[in-house]
Amino acid sequence: MPHRVGLVLGKICPGERFGRRCEDRSGQEGQCEGSGQLNLEPGEARRRFAEATVARLATLTPEGRPHLVPVTFAVDGDVIYSAVDAKPKTTTRLARLRNITAEPRVAVLADHYEADWDRLWWARADGTATILAAPAAMAAPLALLARRYPQYRARPPGGPVIRVQVDRWTGWAAAAG
Repeated sequence: MPHRVGLVLGKICPGERFGRRCEDRSGQEGQCEGSGQLNLEPGEARRRFAEATVARLATLTPEGRPHLVPVTFAVDGDVIYSAVDAKPKTTTRLARLRNITAEPRVAVLADHYEADWDRLWWARADGTATILAAPAAMAAPLALLARRYPQYRARPPGGPVIRVQVDRWTGWAAAAG
């Protein structure tokens, strides 16, 4: 049997269970034996992302250091909304808001983990964030969030709202489905 390498997110990786497209040493593309793993198409990445209940928002500090926080969110097409809510915070001057003001490019990641590793997946949205603070601009996103999270129906977030215009949806799953 020829040695096979898998292609994962455009990179060649050794082994048999690294991607749905593989090449043998002769350059012939085919299915890796035993592989069910796949890179998600943008629509599937968006679907899985939208079904998750929590995501992680990645921003950059002005010094270029990553800053990562869990967020609740709602998806509307290629736009993600997340609000500053009443959960306890150490300050009202949140780093994520300062970071977006300085550098609006962000990534938002949702994933699924369980002991059965054949069910693992992640989906990422890369885009540009803006901060909505005007009540009229926040109304529709807050309504989307309230439909998604019962806690927000009982206690609506005061905002502001982070709006991410997604430029790229990517993802990976251990198996289709």
